[in-house]
Amino acid sequence: MKGGIHAMSPKLLSPLLLATTLAGCAAVGPDYHAPATTAPAAWHAGMAGGLAADAVAPASVTQWWRRFDDPVLSQLVEQSIAANPDVRSAQAALRQARARRAIAGAALAPTVDVSASGSRRTPASGTGKEFYAAGFDAAWEPDVFGGARRGVEAAQADMEASAASLDATRVSLAAEAALNYVEARALQVRIGIARNNLESQNETWQLTDWRAQAGLVASLDVEQARANLAQTRAQVPALERSLAEAQNRLAILMGEAPGSVNARLAGTASIPAMPEQMAVGIPADALRNRPDIRAAERRVAAETARIGQARAARYPGFSLSGSIGLESLTLNTLADGTVTRSFVASVASTIFDAGKREQQVVAQDAVREQAQIAYESTVLNALEEVENSLAAFARSKERQTALLAAVNAARNAALLARQRYASGLIDFQTVLDTGRTVLALEDALAVAQADGASSVVRLYKSLGGGWAPGATSQQ
Repeated sequence: MKGGIHAMSPKLLSPLLLATTLAGCAAVGPDYHAPATTAPAAWHAGMAGGLAADAVAPASVTQWWRRFDDPVLSQLVEQSIAANPDVRSAQAALRQARARRAIAGAALAPTVDVSASGSRRTPASGTGKEFYAAGFDAAWEPDVFGGARRGVEAAQADMEASAASLDATRVSLAAEAALNYVEARALQVRIGIARNNLESQNETWQLTDWRAQAGLVASLDVEQARANLAQTRAQVPALERSLAEAQNRLAILMGEAPGSVNARLAGTASIPAMPEQMAVGIPADALRNRPDIRAAERRVAAETARIGQARAARYPGFSLSGSIGLESLTLNTLADGTVTRSFVASVASTIFDAGKREQQVVAQDAVREQAQIAYESTVLNALEEVENSLAAFARSKERQTALLAAVNAARNAALLARQRYASGLIDFQTVLDTGRTVLALEDALAVAQADGASSVVRLYKSLGGGWAPGATSQQ
């Protein structure tokens, strides 16, 4: 091989050594420190109605819907988490964030290119000349002031925020699917209550009609009974419409076409029952477990790192590049051709930009402050959600107990009223009033039972339940 590779000139080596040394220095910009979060020592709502401040078992939070012991509910929730378009979109966003993290890391390494060319030049004289070349080119921009390293920090925090957002999407979807399931079951129960009352009211109407034909009562009683029967019958279509809407929402949450879950919800309807006891831990536990808070905190970290990127942009930039190659007039002698090499070290700096880069730092600091405020708001909203859910859970049990007693008393009163009316001891208005009271109280009890189950769902959601630690890292 002609022309061996000689040692690099000290004049060219000096910039390389200087840039390499500076690249190991600390990055400019503020180092990130997690925001201080002050959580209350205990929940303000108190531990009433079967609540306990005991530590929450991870398994009971990860798949909290299984505590209802309802296989259909578990199937619908788990399919929603697996197939909902929002989950797939969040998974794609996480893959994108991982790729951006890899891209940011690549900025710290040099780039190496390989090239090869061949040409033939034929002048007017007609005698052609061939020329062949092959070589390697390398370039590197030393991260002297840490801008690229801050970029890696920001990309890493963005990736972790995306992972937490995926977990938060799962939490929301599990709760949304369960709430729609509870609503659908409650509507089925309420439709059943209305139809049962229709049968009773139909019997009352027939009794009134018989007594009117016998001349024992006026036709006014018959018309009142008929109007009461029609009024109850009119409630059924509205309830059935709401049921269809709840079933369609469930299907969409599961990533399926409307109507696909109707067959699974057919049969005997029952509203999921509230658990007798429920551990909720302390406020600090809930804040640690909520993925939306973790996502907000990671966004603060990302925006803090970008302040360092903006500051590093104000300083000079260094670049090193070099190449080595072979040139020959024939292809078969290229391996023994002439060796070419070059090395370039450069530095560039902006001496005037009318304050542009300085204001970019100011703007980025404002972005970080907004992320900080959003984090604080997320924490406060989380505490409010838990407090509201705790109050709803405790009060719902009290309401159900009172309504159950009222329903039993109303049923007895309605039965006695019908018996006394048949004996001619009371007027028909009393029968109507007691029958309407039974229908209203039974319907209110079904609504209260649904509210109780929904309060459990919302409580688990507010505690951050519905995601499995470690599952996101494998996607």
